Amino acid sequence: MWSQPMTAAFWSQPTTVADVTSTGVAIGALTPVVTPTPDFAQTDLVALSRYFSLLMMRNITSDGYVINDLVSPGAFSVPGCVIAAPSYPANTPGVDQDYVFNWLRDGPITAIEIALADLPPVSGGGVPSLIDYVNFAARCQTNAKKSASVTLGHACFTITGDVRPWSEQNDGPAIQSITILTLFDQLDGATQTIAKQLVETNLSYLLEVYQNKTTNLWEEYEGYSFFARAVQLRFFREISTNTIGIAVPAGVADAISWLESQLATHWNGQLYVSILDAAEQAGYDANIDIVSSVCYGGIEPTDTKLLATAAILRRQWADPSSSNYYPINGADAAKGLGPLFGRYPGDHYDGDVAAPVVGGHPWALCTAQLRRVSISACQCHRGQRRHPRRSVLRTLLRGTGTWCIQQRRRRVSCLRASSDVMLRAVVYHSDHYELSEQFDGTVGYEKSVRNLTWSYASFLSAVRARSAAAPAAKSKPRNSRGPKS
Repeated sequence: MWSQPMTAAFWSQPTTVADVTSTGVAIGALTPVVTPTPDFAQTDLVALSRYFSLLMMRNITSDGYVINDLVSPGAFSVPGCVIAAPSYPANTPGVDQDYVFNWLRDGPITAIEIALADLPPVSGGGVPSLIDYVNFAARCQTNAKKSASVTLGHACFTITGDVRPWSEQNDGPAIQSITILTLFDQLDGATQTIAKQLVETNLSYLLEVYQNKTTNLWEEYEGYSFFARAVQLRFFREISTNTIGIAVPAGVADAISWLESQLATHWNGQLYVSILDAAEQAGYDANIDIVSSVCYGGIEPTDTKLLATAAILRRQWADPSSSNYYPINGADAAKGLGPLFGRYPGDHYDGDVAAPVVGGHPWALCTAQLRRVSISACQCHRGQRRHPRRSVLRTLLRGTGTWCIQQRRRRVSCLRASSDVMLRAVVYHSDHYELSEQFDGTVGYEKSVRNLTWSYASFLSAVRARSAAAPAAKSKPRNSRGPKS
């Protein structure tokens, strides 16, 4: 495990030194210490994403890269464990949360970025990190099955793959299975057999529970989660056309139809509601988990109700008249950056549960995810597919000074530009490109746990969407698959 303290953000004020000679004469007294710092404005986002990929890989174990959980002396990682972050209270001042665990959701979100990086296989076939991931996932699933106290939706495991007391989250098995379908061809034969068994077990489980309540994405409430339903919908659709030899039970078609109809019930006339039939706090919407449902679930970026929700998300954190406005977004706008986005209005989590801060802070992963959706909307708009209304696009771009109402080509250009500056804000506020979980909503410095794996994965996903936008726009149109209304 790493144990160095969190460093200051890279734009902090320089310190001073005096170099004293052997005669005692000070040379260069009060001279600033000059440290090279990254230039966010000149950095190429695609090139930077390759570096972020390396930073993300630091949090994935192998047989040659082992971490020791210092909170549990003598506990050493098993290959394929994806820790949420190398951060725990003893090495991150002001944070009382331990992230040196493997979350069922974070693991596949990370693995899918490895799979889409198109890494070369080793002799004998397969990408080692993906082979390790599948074997570790199977180990966790087996331990969950053996436990009398948890389900296959159990969300959190130790670095050895053992069950850790936590909540049951039924989006996890769906995301895991989607990822395995994506990376299947990058596994060796023996691991493909394990992968198929893992997906088949998840499929049987999800067919039993998809109509049930579950703990939501932010691990705060139990109810009918839009995000969980969207992810389950995507999995059932993909398994129904799988080509890896998994038999499709008759119940899959019914599950798809039911989830489509239930997702539509989350629309309240203005936005998609995050969770139904749960005693959540007032003002839990607009919630960024709706945007996450496009990134990982079965909601299309062309869904105008989704984009209407995204427009509200932008307004609540970027509009100075909003009670949820982040002051840092105003400072960033003056630099041509941002905005940054948080999870939901009234958020109070900043890594320190014992001392909640009402109002919350922007997250790197939330900003990257909304940027990805904006780019996808841009791609669809340009490609003559079912595109969002101009009024919705105008709202998404409000405040950027680049809205062009008349020409489709200029609207696309505006949307691209406004999306890129979101990621550049993430880069600007990073700590020499290392990404924590959050940024302070007032001053912009990094907050909460450091080197969050999901932050890197979301950044990679957003850059990949930007890179793929042009060729994808020329592809053959396909029908939208949003929830039935």
